[in-house]
Formats: sequence, structure tokens, C-alpha cells
Amino acid sequence: MITMYTAMEGIVVKCDRQKLGIDQSIIWIDLLNPTREEDLLIEEIIGISIPTREEAQEIEASSRIYTEDEAYFMTVVTLHQPELQTNGNQAPLAATTLRDHPLPKQSPVTFILTKKHVVTVRYEELRAFSLFLQRAKKKDAACTGPGSILVGLLEAVVDREADRIERITSEVERLSQTIFDMRGGQASRSRRYDVAIKMIGREAEMTSREHESLHSLDRVLTYLNHVFNEREDEKYLRARIKTASRDLASLTHHTDALSNKTLFLLDATLGMISTQQNTIIKLFSVASVALMPPTLIASIYGMNFKHMPELDWSYGYPMAIGLMILSAIVPFVYFKRKGWY
Repeated sequence: MITMYTAMEGIVVKCDRQKLGIDQSIIWIDLLNPTREEDLLIEEIIGISIPTREEAQEIEASSRIYTEDEAYFMTVVTLHQPELQTNGNQAPLAATTLRDHPLPKQSPVTFILTKKHVVTVRYEELRAFSLFLQRAKKKDAACTGPGSILVGLLEAVVDREADRIERITSEVERLSQTIFDMRGGQASRSRRYDVAIKMIGREAEMTSREHESLHSLDRVLTYLNHVFNEREDEKYLRARIKTASRDLASLTHHTDALSNKTLFLLDATLGMISTQQNTIIKLFSVASVALMPPTLIASIYGMNFKHMPELDWSYGYPMAIGLMILSAIVPFVYFKRKGWY
């Protein structure tokens, strides 16, 4: 789908697609999940080659950031939250927290900057683009040309990543409290530890994807800063780029801290599980050692020797039972005083 915009007094205004190639005031062309025919149409009008989805997903830096025919190509790996499954009434199916949502998918977004246009190629409905359009309609984004629109879009992407990191942080904090305040019996705690490990793995995966997205954004912002210096664009755009870069650096440090914390939570949870298992094993060990003397006594009087004085004694059986009970109690008392269980 092709959507075109022009800028009027700092406000982004949507244009009729019929004016494509005729209206010279068009400065932003947004391609959402474009077909090959739409790619060829834009290539013919603007005179640049539109990268395919496969090309945008390549991991080489040279395939994501490059210059071609005086056009600057920059690809960012963004995160897209898939829509929740709905019932017949189009209502979300019991999703109240972040843990109920599927993991966000990675989706490439290509920004192409020319002298007169900025072209965006994306394959998902990204919330950042909607936020930018809301700002642009209120003159909050100061859209005066392709450069300012591009910077505004990147700022919106950074804001969305910041919001997502804040949600991950709140989930990690809540998970941390749950793990260290866990109470209940051994069986219930074991089940909850299993759930906690899965949740830690989920948050670690989300943090890893966020880190990759921020890294791609950082490369694009650094490259764009050099581009603006070469093009001698207005200083306020370069200032906005530097501000976005500082915000991105702080977010990157935050994701590093989140990665360390999820690793700590995983180690702590595994340690608690190990301690719980050691407690169970220690209990069995103490029980087996404490029951060894009674077993010895029972084994002695279970031997089939002909001459055993206690066999003919009327108090022989109670004596043997008493010895077994006493020999079991003494080790338990000793272990209790030592604090071994």
C-alpha cells in the first residue's frame, strides 16, 4: 500500500495517490507491505531502487546502510507486537499483562532519504508511525522537509522502544519480588519456580531483541548525523539527532542492566531450586542414617541361630522393640542439636 504526504506550514498532510508523480510537493512516501508492482512504480517516479524485504533483513551492515545514486538507505530492525487472538466479538482473549502477550516480532523498516523525498518501506503496522502522524498534525514534529520528517520518525521509534523497555523493566521488577517472596509448601514452590524460569527466559529474550533493535537504531542515527553534516542541513536537525542518540545510549545502558538482572534472577532461581532439592536429599540422608541402628538390631534378632538367649526370655521381644526405638531417637536428637535438619 502506498501512502503519500506533503508538508504545509509544518503539518503533514495526506495526499491523493492519483497525484503520485504529478504533485511536486509530495515529500514523504510510505510503503506498507508493498507489492512488486508498487516498488517498480516508486522506482520509476523517484529514480531509485527500492530494497526488497529479503534485502532489508540481511545482517551485514553494508546491506542495511549505504548510499546509491545520491540517495541514502538506512534499515532499522524494529519490534512489532503481534495482535492478540480475538473471539467472535473481537475482544482480546484474557490478556491483562505483558506475560499474556506473544513475544514481539522483529520487522525491518527501511528509510530512504533523497534531496526531495523520504521513502519508508515497512511490513507491519507500527505504532511509532501512528504516533508521529499524531504529532505532525499538531505541529509538534515541525515537519518542513524530508530531513525533518525522517528525524521525527526516528524519534518516534526511539520513544516506542523506550516505552517497551519500561514495560519490560516493570515485569522484571514484579518477577523479582515474586521469586524472592515466594512462600508455600515444597510442591507449590517447585511448580512456581518452573513458571519463574520460563518467565525469566521470556524477559531475557525480549531484552535481547530490544538490544538488537537499539543497536540498529544507533548505527542509523550515527550515519544520519554524518549525512546531515555532508548535506549541510539545518543545525536544529543535527541537534535533534544528537539528542536522540543520547536517549538511545541511555536506553542501551538500561537494557544492559536488564540483561544482567535477568541473568541474576535466573542464577538465584536455580540456586533456590538447588537448595530445595538439597533439603529434600538431606532429609532422606538423615532418615536413612538414623534408621541404620534399628535395622541392625532387627537384623541381629532376625538371624536363625539356635542358641540366642533372648529367644527364650519373656521380655526379649519388648526389649528388642525398645532398643530399635531408642536407637532411632538418639540419632535424630543428635542431628537436631547439630542443626543438620
